Amino acid sequence: MVGIYWLGTGLTAAAAGYACAALAAVLKRPRARSSSSNPSVTRPLPSVSVLKPLHGAEPRLYENLRDFCVQAHPDYELVFGVRDPEDPAIAVVNRLCAEFPQLVIALVVDPRVHGTNPKVGNLMNMLPHAKHDWLVLADSDIGVPTDYLMRVTAPLNDPGVGIVTCLYRGIARDGLWAEVGRLFIDDWFAPSVRVAHAFGSTRFAFGSTIALRRDTLQAIGGLEVLRDTLADDFWLGELSRQRGLRTVLSDMVVGTDVSETRLSELWKHELRWLRTIRSIAPLGFAMTFVCFTSPVLLLGMALAPSALTAGMALLGGCARVLLNISQRQSRLAGSRWYEILLIPLRDGLSLLEWAVALTGWRVRWRGQVLHARDDDPRRLHE
Repeated sequence: MVGIYWLGTGLTAAAAGYACAALAAVLKRPRARSSSSNPSVTRPLPSVSVLKPLHGAEPRLYENLRDFCVQAHPDYELVFGVRDPEDPAIAVVNRLCAEFPQLVIALVVDPRVHGTNPKVGNLMNMLPHAKHDWLVLADSDIGVPTDYLMRVTAPLNDPGVGIVTCLYRGIARDGLWAEVGRLFIDDWFAPSVRVAHAFGSTRFAFGSTIALRRDTLQAIGGLEVLRDTLADDFWLGELSRQRGLRTVLSDMVVGTDVSETRLSELWKHELRWLRTIRSIAPLGFAMTFVCFTSPVLLLGMALAPSALTAGMALLGGCARVLLNISQRQSRLAGSRWYEILLIPLRDGLSLLEWAVALTGWRVRWRGQVLHARDDDPRRLHE
């Protein structure tokens, strides 16, 4: 009984402690500065090639791609890529070409397959068409402000910087499960990165944005080394860090669409994320359950009912609610007042997904079944 009591006390303390740390990290996040007030942005910026791999007619694809057509950067080109000549995304690119004839826009239609990662294969087909030596790789489902490109590329003026990457906030498009999915990003993923960053870690890179110089990409062996990796964004950053180059987490936070309308769709998406994270940091992932505050606090109190655990649970619960509120206040789009009622559902679903993620390595992505285990390009291509 004594062991169970201390287990419950430990679980409660860990969950409450993490909730407080996440709240503190989010509240201390650097505030975004406009390009006019950021000295690094006001320096002359080299020309930039933006690579956007596309796959299908995603919700709001036109709006998200259009954001990249109205950038304040003085000299950039857009390179869009698809593998299927019948891909409906082509019509969206053609619409943008007609709307912005003054922009340099290239559309690469190339069915060649390189390895098991379709996104990397698409990028490999696109890269020869990029004219400039500063590159920005960005997923198709993100929305950005007009000064985005200037701000994310500015740190590349420092030769010691390998990549620049951006966190993102979720934008729920329709229904309950999209709202729940957005909380996965805003209330768990982004704060966990903030906590790691606050303790000095830069072992991250996100597909929402990776800005880098061409010579950095060549130094790590090019996109070819990533063709069979699932976590291509992480390894792009990791391989550059292993060459002594720094990763910069931009103060720019972009928006990403969350459009899943069914629990089954959301489950598959988030399970892929979690198993990918597990492949990158298995020991850290094993302790991730303490981040899912609500059910862990309840379990801790059930195992060790006492004034001490009740006090810690109250502290952790308050921190969890304040974390949600602080993330809502930083959001571009408004949020509904009843969102706070989704916190227990979100935390409980995350804990269940975490447990299932421990039971295997298979993930589903774009109609393919892939393995997340041993997702290390250094071993894959020895």
